[in-house]
Amino acid sequence: MMLAEMGIAPLWRLRAPPHAGPIDLPQPGAVESRIEPSAVISPASAIAPARRAPTAVEPDAHGATRPRVPPPLPEDSLVQRAGERRAARAGAAGAGGPPAAVAAMEAGEAQARRQRIMQMGWAELKPAVARCVACGLHLARTQTVFGVGDENADWLFVGEGPGAEEDARGEPFVGQAGRLLDSMLAAIELRRGENVYIANVVKCRPPNNRNPDSGEMSCCEPYLARQIELIGPRLIIALGRVAANHLLQTDASIASLRGRVHQYRSAPLIVTYHPAYLLRSLQEKGKAWVDLCFARSTMDALREGRVTGL
Repeated sequence: MMLAEMGIAPLWRLRAPPHAGPIDLPQPGAVESRIEPSAVISPASAIAPARRAPTAVEPDAHGATRPRVPPPLPEDSLVQRAGERRAARAGAAGAGGPPAAVAAMEAGEAQARRQRIMQMGWAELKPAVARCVACGLHLARTQTVFGVGDENADWLFVGEGPGAEEDARGEPFVGQAGRLLDSMLAAIELRRGENVYIANVVKCRPPNNRNPDSGEMSCCEPYLARQIELIGPRLIIALGRVAANHLLQTDASIASLRGRVHQYRSAPLIVTYHPAYLLRSLQEKGKAWVDLCFARSTMDALREGRVTGL
C-alpha cells in the first residue's frame, strides 16, 4: 500500500545490502562534505555558560564566603532586552554610527544567544522556540513548528520549513508531503514517532512557502543544532537541497550529494529528495527509493559495527 502510494510499487522491495563489508565514512572536515574546519559547530560541551560578575558575597554552611550569582533572567526579559538592543542598533545606524561597530554588536549578541540555547534541555528549548522573535518569520506565523517524534531516536529526518498545514497544526510534515513521507518510512520498516524524529531547518513558515533565506536559517540554527545534540541520532536524513546545503554548509546540488555518506558533526548524514519535490517530479521517486535503501543498509552497518571512519 505504501509503495503504491509512492507510485513505484513494482520497483520498491526492501533488499539486503549488496555487501556485508565495512562502510567507510568520511572523517570530520573531509573535503567530500565541503565543510571547512571553521564552519564546524562546536559541541555544547566546548561552550562555557555565560556568567555575570558576582554582585555580593554570602557565607556558606562553614562560614566561608563565596560569590553570589543572580539567577538567569526569565525568557520574557531576554526578549525585551533583545528588542531594546535592536532599537539601539537601529538608532546607531540612523545616526551614522560605524557599520563595523554595529556588525560587531550583532555578532556578539548572536554568539551569546547561541550559547544560551546550546545549554537548554527539552523543557527550556520548546518554549524558547514558541516565543522566538529573532527573525521576521514570526510576524506571519500561526504557531511555531518545533519538531515531533522520539527524542532518543536513531533516525532524524530534517526538512526545510513548515508549510500551511504545518503552520496551522504545529507539526512538521502533516500535509500531502507528510503522507508521502509516512509511506517512505513504512517502506523501510519505520514509523513516525517510533525511533524516528522529524524536524525542520526553520521553525516558522516562510511566506508563500518560499525557501527560507540565509538570515532566517542562521537565526534558527542554534535550535536545530541543540535538537540534534539532545537526540543524538545514529543517522540524519536531509530531505531536499535546502536542508542538505544548510547542514553540510555547501551549495552543491542534490545530484552531487546523493549516494554518499556525509557527516554533520559526529553523525553520518545521507541526502535524498524532499517529499514535496517528489510529488511534483514523479520520475524521481525511484531515485528516492535507492536513497532510502542506502540509508537502511547504512543504519544496519552502524548497528552491527561495520562502520569505519567515525
